[in-house]
Amino acid sequence: MDQTTIHRIAMERFKAWKNRERFTQLLGEDKPTDMAEAYAIQSELYDIMRAQDRFTEFGGHKVALTSPAIQEMCGVSEPAYGAVFKEFIYENNHSIDVQDFIRFGIEFEVCIEIGTNVPLSDKPYTKDTIAEFIAAVMPAFELIDDRDADYAHLDAASILTDRCWCNGIVMGERTTDLGSLDIGNLATRVLVNGQSNDHGNTRDALGHPLNSVAFVANHLARYGKQLKAGEVIMTGSALKTQFPNSGDSISYQIAGLGDVSVRVM
Repeated sequence: MDQTTIHRIAMERFKAWKNRERFTQLLGEDKPTDMAEAYAIQSELYDIMRAQDRFTEFGGHKVALTSPAIQEMCGVSEPAYGAVFKEFIYENNHSIDVQDFIRFGIEFEVCIEIGTNVPLSDKPYTKDTIAEFIAAVMPAFELIDDRDADYAHLDAASILTDRCWCNGIVMGERTTDLGSLDIGNLATRVLVNGQSNDHGNTRDALGHPLNSVAFVANHLARYGKQLKAGEVIMTGSALKTQFPNSGDSISYQIAGLGDVSVRVM
């Protein structure tokens, strides 16, 4: 796939998002032959968003397709990477207008803050070797817009080229004292309008949140880039995506880490 084609597909993705068009798979000559081509389109889309919209710098990163079932459905054996612009990072108790989305969805995650720059390394990072670079952990929501996608016809490359559907993150209470916490084994639950409606464990996304941080560090290293101090990583949803209604109040609680809340307008 040449650069002209990459730019054209990225521009079409950008315009479809801006014009609130339904999500479609990339098919035929537009379908990436591998994940490297998909990442090239994704990178070009981020450049277009900087050039033609309000977006400036990345404030963090996200990991998608963390569930084995979703990976199998999309025909991949590893998660997918996406970036998060600073303009898409919101504080706790954020109010969400569903009219800003074609189909608003919310996911429930552990968010990790990097404390010091992560050096490029000859060896891939693991959850154990990445741990020393962590400054804080917090419960968080990812705000997604699947643009009314047909879930019977999805593939990883098409989702990836659409920025993995990320339309914002909301970060909750920040915890820096992690010595006594096993962040890979904490109970979680969701409250909707004060009523519990789902529960799980932080290990349910890639086995441990730090596996996702290591994945991001290793992905960036392939392009000569590194995780930087102050950046955050959304480590993947530990529960199924929910599609709230206007008027809903949602809280995500992680034992030992506190909670994060949003109001849907």
